[in-house]
Amino acid sequence: MVWVSGSHFEVRNIVAIIKSMIGHLEGKVLFKGERYVVLDVGGVGYKIFVSASSKNLSIGESAKLWTHLHVKEDALELYGFLHQAELEFFESLISISGIGPRSALGVLALAPVDSLKRAISSGDTSYLTKISGIGRKTAEKIVLELKDKMGFGKASFGGEEFKEDTDILDALIALDYSQREAREMLQKIPSNIRGREKRLKEALKMREK
Repeated sequence: MVWVSGSHFEVRNIVAIIKSMIGHLEGKVLFKGERYVVLDVGGVGYKIFVSASSKNLSIGESAKLWTHLHVKEDALELYGFLHQAELEFFESLISISGIGPRSALGVLALAPVDSLKRAISSGDTSYLTKISGIGRKTAEKIVLELKDKMGFGKASFGGEEFKEDTDILDALIALDYSQREAREMLQKIPSNIRGREKRLKEALKMREK
């Protein structure tokens, strides 16, 4: 238990300092839960809620995580990411009113960051709802708040890329995969593989492994 004396203003200042200090942690994975890992850093175990890309970490493995400290009234929670781009996108999501850290992790778990950013920049809410599985109102709010902040120019987008992914998703569902399974398969397709047929074949091939 930590006891801090002083005014609420002083406590907020202390929290702000702590948040600015913990931006990256490197250590050994001591424990792995369903949604978090415990990372041993210099003899101190940090409980860190992790993104989907970090869930493949194994106990005993060394790991480097980019972190975000989320401050609640009754707790301080750390969220960790293998890639800085994930952290930055996560922080963009939680800056939106009504979207908390757990919801943001859910969005990150269901589609690659680049695909989500492209969909947001192009204003494609249908892609967000179908591929990511988030609700329509949430998708509209994300697009409204972040459309001009994703760092992509309008010329970078064509509806074809998004239509390709939704077509693959529909094809996988037609092959009796659940919507969740289809999304997971779509997410694992390497970004350098282009074309509907090639991407669909790759998804099926990876599923067979």
